[in-house]
Amino acid sequence: MGCRTLNHDSYDDALIRRILREAKRIALVGASANEARPSWIVTKYLLARGYDVVPINPGLAGQTILGKTVYAALKEVPGPIDMVEIFRNSEAAGPITDEALALDPLPKVIWMQLSVRNDEAAARAEAKGVTVIMNRCPKIEYGRLSGEIGWQGINSRILSSKKPALAGKGFQKLTIDRPGT
Repeated sequence: MGCRTLNHDSYDDALIRRILREAKRIALVGASANEARPSWIVTKYLLARGYDVVPINPGLAGQTILGKTVYAALKEVPGPIDMVEIFRNSEAAGPITDEALALDPLPKVIWMQLSVRNDEAAARAEAKGVTVIMNRCPKIEYGRLSGEIGWQGINSRILSSKKPALAGKGFQKLTIDRPGT
């Protein structure tokens, strides 16, 4: 998905859309079993959009969240991971990034949640060819790019005369795969 150093103050919509299209298996570090926590809400949303979300939380290892087995660490997850989503603070993002960079194969993307930014960790990942997104939420970005977020009165910053594409069955579930994008 790329191996260049990005401007982490502003990401191109095409890059975000490509990441969200290509990533199929997402390890969510900092997953919670509490339905009121943002990490649980994001896990549920991404699962409903067809992503294979693997929850990571050492305190919940061996349990399940939304039917998915929870692992204590990234290295315990069987099989490759396309994207590591970090739902921890900026300081913790450094060691988590290093753990992700020890995986074989490497994840294509390391995504740090809203308010999480660690430029040093990003530089280490980008030096190994891993794309890094910081201070963004994949749920919000998916909703913005699909048009779903506009139903809540939020400006998606996307103007299009193209009809939104439904993501399949379900009420108010759109896809980022619009014709011509």
